[in-house]
Amino acid sequence: MNVKGFSLEKENEQFFDWKLIFIVIVLVLIGIISLYSATYASNMQETFNRQLISIGFGILVAIIMTFIPQNAMRNLSFIFYFGSLILLVAVLFFGNEIYGTKGWIRFAGMSLQPAEFAKFGIITMLAYFKSSKGIELTNIRDLSIATVIVFVPMVLVFIQPDHGTSSVLIAIFLGILFWSGFSAFFLFFVVSLPFIIILSLKGMWFMIIAIILFTSFALLFKTKWLNKSLVIIIFIISGYLAPIFYNTLQDHQKARIETFLNPGSDPRGQGYNVIQSMMAVGSGGITGKGFLQGTQTQLRYIPMQWTDFIYSVPAEEFGFIGSIAIIIFFGLLLLKILDTAKEADDEFYSISAFGILTVFLYHTIINIGMVIGIVPVMGIPLPFLSYGGTSMIVNFAFIGLLLNAYRNHRRKRLV
Repeated sequence: MNVKGFSLEKENEQFFDWKLIFIVIVLVLIGIISLYSATYASNMQETFNRQLISIGFGILVAIIMTFIPQNAMRNLSFIFYFGSLILLVAVLFFGNEIYGTKGWIRFAGMSLQPAEFAKFGIITMLAYFKSSKGIELTNIRDLSIATVIVFVPMVLVFIQPDHGTSSVLIAIFLGILFWSGFSAFFLFFVVSLPFIIILSLKGMWFMIIAIILFTSFALLFKTKWLNKSLVIIIFIISGYLAPIFYNTLQDHQKARIETFLNPGSDPRGQGYNVIQSMMAVGSGGITGKGFLQGTQTQLRYIPMQWTDFIYSVPAEEFGFIGSIAIIIFFGLLLLKILDTAKEADDEFYSISAFGILTVFLYHTIINIGMVIGIVPVMGIPLPFLSYGGTSMIVNFAFIGLLLNAYRNHRRKRLV
């Protein structure tokens, strides 16, 4: 059968974003190899098997998400969002505490992390809201509603406490605001300020360099000089006050910050994982020590290496080449998602895609930054590589939503 000169059978093949599928398959395979190595000498076959099961469930979820009709997908946003809220409330009362965070619900031998579902719920709900008729996030009323959509689940996650995932939810909001045409200068200010504060705590010269650097960027924006002047003044005041505020903190609070700024200050405590992961990455050299030959990995110098510090495994065993290859594939993934966001005919899909892009970008930068010691340890997994059933399933749900957007875009071109 032909439609406008095209073979329908041939077009059916083009309904699927095979480039995206290929990139995800490669990342999942790298994750499987890395997890196998991280658990190989630890008699943790069950952990490895559970991850394989999660991947299987994730693929099933992705397939289902791919074929959900467009209108149904929009309407399901309410279920995704309010369902995640119910789970976030439930986990505070009935959840299990792991490493000081009450963020998991166990039933039937399975463990769910509601905070992961909140990412999907917020993205789809914000996309539904923004794509509704007459909604503009530059409007105070609409911006307030969007803020509430993010603020409620963020607070529920924060009090678990899960500060890492809370920061992801904020990043999602900022990303969607940017994609929706919100002031780029304001978003630049919001993102820049924490960096200036953190660098100011490392010393006077770090503060001066940070203020000069971010001030230079601020001057490049085409906005009123009054706005630029106010931002620069806030940069200077924040940089000056940060060390003063630091000195008012309790000793244990100072210790956490000092460990981040200088992991070597607590080599047997909070800084241990960071130091060992940095050693693993550095010892890999150019080509690595070989599969299952990583000293740090096989001798388990890094506790729970299969979760937040999984990137150190391929970095040690496959070296700089393996490390860069992973970053390249994540870069390809992000570029592919950006294309989906740009090409989507429907605003709901466009905003959803960019929200997903924000999640993967943030997770990748923060996780790899944790491993090499340039950002604080925040408990943020590396997509498709780190061990975690709920996060793996949600990541595949994201891919299913992207494939759904691509499929609808391609089908519309045939009409």
